[in-house]
Amino acid sequence: MLDLLITNGRIIDGTGAASYPGAVGVEGDEVRIVAGDLSAVEAGRIMDAAGMAVCPGFIDMHSHSDLFLLNDPKHEVKLRQGVTTEALGQDGLSYAPISPDKLDPLLRYLAAVNGLPPEGLRWSSVKDFLDLFDGRVACNVVYFVPHAAIRVEAMGWDARLPTEGEMTRMQELVRQGMSQGAFGLSTGLTYVPGCYSDTSELVSLCQPVGWMGGLYVTHARYNLGDRLLDPFREAIAVGQRARVPVQISHYHSPVAGMGQQMVELLDEARRRGQDVTYDQYPYPAASTLLLSLLPAWVHAGGPGQLLQRIQTRDVRQQLKQGIQPSWGGSWDQYMFSRIRTPQNKLWEGHSVEEFMRAQGKSLVDAVCDLLIEEDLDVAFVSRTGNEQNIRTIARHPAQMVGSDGLLTGDKPNPRSYGTFPYVLGQLVREEGVLTLEQAVAKMTSFPALRLGIHDRGVLSEGKKADIVVFDPKTVRAAATFEEPKQYPEGIRYVIVNGRVVIDDGAHTGALPGRALRRS
Repeated sequence: MLDLLITNGRIIDGTGAASYPGAVGVEGDEVRIVAGDLSAVEAGRIMDAAGMAVCPGFIDMHSHSDLFLLNDPKHEVKLRQGVTTEALGQDGLSYAPISPDKLDPLLRYLAAVNGLPPEGLRWSSVKDFLDLFDGRVACNVVYFVPHAAIRVEAMGWDARLPTEGEMTRMQELVRQGMSQGAFGLSTGLTYVPGCYSDTSELVSLCQPVGWMGGLYVTHARYNLGDRLLDPFREAIAVGQRARVPVQISHYHSPVAGMGQQMVELLDEARRRGQDVTYDQYPYPAASTLLLSLLPAWVHAGGPGQLLQRIQTRDVRQQLKQGIQPSWGGSWDQYMFSRIRTPQNKLWEGHSVEEFMRAQGKSLVDAVCDLLIEEDLDVAFVSRTGNEQNIRTIARHPAQMVGSDGLLTGDKPNPRSYGTFPYVLGQLVREEGVLTLEQAVAKMTSFPALRLGIHDRGVLSEGKKADIVVFDPKTVRAAATFEEPKQYPEGIRYVIVNGRVVIDDGAHTGALPGRALRRS
């Protein structure tokens, strides 16, 4: 007897093949394919999916839910998008492995990205961290060893290259993390402390990743060389030298016409035999920490020294030429998304330009004073993306979907709440950029294959029952830049490990998620 039988739907199996009418069963946490006459099939529940698509659960290849999930285990922001697995540890900005005494400064420094963990909750190893998710959250997670954590653990916040001993220690931490279930290494090369590295350091750290069959995931060094293609050339070079597959994070450029050049760069690398793919979000806006606008030298020594430096007049004088819009454009396109304290929170949704003028301060003084008042806990959205580049890059077969959504603050990037339904509604139904089958494959089987998760990503016999049922005619993202915290429409049912989590659009409270570990 089946626990669940989904009938009358149109099955999109995740492989990219044409959809077909049929039924899908669930027994325990596994899929059962049901063919032919259903009259004799017994099930504890029959779910009528007439007029709807039935497909594998979506895999968010670039998530920043590392601590948010622990604070809000129901995780409606992603489950309601159909996401059943999230890739954590992205941009090199996460928290394991690390010693307890070094964890708190890292938590403080990254609070605008991930918030803080529940009171009293701490860990040190990758195993400890992953154990926090098993059976305690609503969706599955995979994890990448973050460059920031291992660098802080091995050599603190120093703005220099590692010694031989420190490099050996970092390599051992990578091996340790992967042996405990991590899927590879991630870097964030425009963030401290990752930006203090050079290419040779990255190659050395990726060598154990390659030996252990993992993946190198990178937020490229955007200020390198021509600041256009050279950052991605470095990512490809690391893969070639370390003999490791490369996943480029949030592959995009706000510069008009760069989309075609970016896919041609990847095509050339792939023709040379480099295994390189990428994830991408579909909204024309970036999001990150306000402190990332300050040049790297100001951050040396960690958050305490950063705050001390920016209080001094001499440093602020030096910063007058050092703070530039990260993604081009002007400061009226950079909108605060997260400000911690009640007295300043009213500026969420307003621009840096508005804030500076209202304060009657220079840009440097306004930014530094705010970071001091908020203990660095400020994030922003920059609305400087390029719609055409997004669509050019989305069509490429090396592309998969990642939200890169910060979940802190009340005015986050709408991609946090809308990425997957936006692709299905806007890019598929409204614009025809992708077919429905292509889009689903980019959200399911392709990321599962990339990660090496062989029991998910496709609706076939014996696979784990992560399933989404949605209406292709109505699915859409409701989130906007003005009102970003809006759940999408058209995602009717979401099943994780065989248990219904979203039931006719409502969360059941079930927490069947698991930390999926590299085998």
